[in-house]
Amino acid sequence: MTIPQDYLERVYAGVLGKLIGVFLGRPFEQWTHQRIMRELGPIEYYVHERLGEPLIVTDDDVAGTFTFVRALEDYGVSPDLSAEDIGKAWLNYIVEEKSILWWGGNGNSTEHTAWINLKNGIAAPHSGSIATNGSTVAEQIGAQIFIDGWALVSPCRPELAARLAKEAGSVSHDGESVYAAMLWAAMEAEAFRSSDIDHLLDVGLSVIPPQCLIARMIADIRQWCKTDGDWLVTRQRIEDQYGYAQYPGNCHVVPNHALMIMAVLYAPDDFQRAQMIVNTAGWDTDCNAGNVGCLMGIMLGLDGIDAGPDFRGPVADRMLISSADGGNSINDAVRVAYYLANLGLVLAGQATLEAPKSGAQFHFSLRGSRQGFRPQDGYGQHPVSVDNVEHKGGRALAMRYEALGPGQSAAITTPVFTPREVVKMKVYDLMATPLVYPGQVLRAAVAAGDGNIGDVEVRLRIRVYDEHDALRTIGSDAFPLSCGQERVLEWRIPDLGGQPIAEIGLAVAARGKRSDGEVIVDYVRWDGAPELELRRPEGEGTFWRMAWVNGVSFFSKRFPPSFRISQDRGDGIIIHGTRQWTDYKVESTVMLHLGTAGGLAARVQGLRRYYAVRLVRTGSLQIVRVRDEVTTVLAETAFPVTLETKVNLRLTVEGQRIVGSADGLTIEARDDSDNALASGGIGLVVSDGAISTPSIRVSANKKATEVTSKEFADVVR
Repeated sequence: MTIPQDYLERVYAGVLGKLIGVFLGRPFEQWTHQRIMRELGPIEYYVHERLGEPLIVTDDDVAGTFTFVRALEDYGVSPDLSAEDIGKAWLNYIVEEKSILWWGGNGNSTEHTAWINLKNGIAAPHSGSIATNGSTVAEQIGAQIFIDGWALVSPCRPELAARLAKEAGSVSHDGESVYAAMLWAAMEAEAFRSSDIDHLLDVGLSVIPPQCLIARMIADIRQWCKTDGDWLVTRQRIEDQYGYAQYPGNCHVVPNHALMIMAVLYAPDDFQRAQMIVNTAGWDTDCNAGNVGCLMGIMLGLDGIDAGPDFRGPVADRMLISSADGGNSINDAVRVAYYLANLGLVLAGQATLEAPKSGAQFHFSLRGSRQGFRPQDGYGQHPVSVDNVEHKGGRALAMRYEALGPGQSAAITTPVFTPREVVKMKVYDLMATPLVYPGQVLRAAVAAGDGNIGDVEVRLRIRVYDEHDALRTIGSDAFPLSCGQERVLEWRIPDLGGQPIAEIGLAVAARGKRSDGEVIVDYVRWDGAPELELRRPEGEGTFWRMAWVNGVSFFSKRFPPSFRISQDRGDGIIIHGTRQWTDYKVESTVMLHLGTAGGLAARVQGLRRYYAVRLVRTGSLQIVRVRDEVTTVLAETAFPVTLETKVNLRLTVEGQRIVGSADGLTIEARDDSDNALASGGIGLVVSDGAISTPSIRVSANKKATEVTSKEFADVVR
């Protein structure tokens, strides 16, 4: 099939539209139209500061949308992906009471209810059906708020988008809720080749039953929009006939879907006006605005988003995707757009995109992208700005500075772990682990602008949370940079005492006299296995503990060991690291206090995907692979297990080879099956009990070469 030439950029615009809509509507979610008009007036721009809230927040609309679509990666990129497989992804990525969902109670929150059903063995789609949960629970809004990802991987294929949205929506919803999801997904898929809103609506209606309530309601709204000519009049009609008072539950799909349809009919070619209408109209504003934003982003592209006020600048591509895969949580619209576009290309039977700039994590290749880079808060006395610019036939980030005198500097950074403002976020927790670690090599390709006045020196830098949660800055050696010069900066990150890296970036300082100009950043990347020892620091600090995905019943602060976890029932795990980690070893001295088994995990990809070396209470040492509900013993030998006894455990992963040891006794396995795991972080695991350790060490399988002075020499590209 034919993929649009601008497919990647349109996916990027759709992701940005989703983020902008969610962040616009989040601060006043569930307000009525009347209250919005009384306290805020028409919503024409972000209002978070007026309400004392951060802009970039953890939200179910973002986290669910960009997590559940990963079922394609986990269970095969196929148009036949099933609701049952997507339900399995729920159980792997959702941490109970902590990530993605509104945990409002069984029978109150539709998603919480469905998750309990899945956990109790009721597979999807029965987990979300009316037969299981009743129509009130099953027809709330949740099915449609998570569907954008399925449309973004189905360009120009509305039937496929509707099918995937149906399977995904059925995990937790049924009836009119699933019809709404199918219709909107089909519209978004068709929007890759049409910007005619009436045509898109007709396509959406073609994938749902013609006599369903959603279809009848859309017919009413289309007629009202033609006769009213004023969205405020139409909004009142919707409230009177399809409003919250007409439907049971706390957030029914029908009223909110009605407002979305109204917004796109009254503003079919104006991104900002559509956002103003759908947000000012009230009710579930972040959900409605997010869906509208994604559709309008796909339809109108980046130019449509940029036609109004600067919605993109404050966001700077940033997004938070809270899940059990903590290395995916601190993310940005560019990385997600490439991920989704590649899934879409595979579904279409086409070759995937080449990784920009040899796989650099920050490459700025999409028009206007910043990937989170902004002037460092509170740093320096001089104006500094960032902008996306053309560079050598591609795109790069320009860091512009003014009037730097001797000894003066300016800096830009991007988040690679939980931001400080997370403590102000309401409702939704953030499960995240850092992206960058000691022992890894941080690199950046930079160039001084041809028109610069004065030479500068550039340093790579990291900002680290200390034991009191203050941000401490650590920088590399200085790299001189003359006008027009290009070079690659390189720095191996030193030991940080187990404290998490919050931000990475660059600082520019004048060399001897005033300097004005710009430094072009072509890419920023990090490579290699980590070299670190994880242990509780003096004073501990909130962010040290938050650097672990907490998938256990209890993660103790009271006991002397750095880590003491307990799990009431079944398997529990705490997780650290990212899927960038492939071959490495993890080791620790552990003590099993109670339980059927416990040990160390590697290549962890969520709550139910990992390898582990574990002590089994019945008297054995095992290497196991956990994948969904199946635990496979790959190797086992007899080993005496005694409670409250220290055991030195080690787990090494290298290609298909997995080696475990306990107090010098070694077992080995090889996993070349279709279920093998190629990468992931580390974890501490326990079943039906408690386990503790004073520290956990992670390192490369072979001793990393120490950085020499030559590694800091100029590299001319």
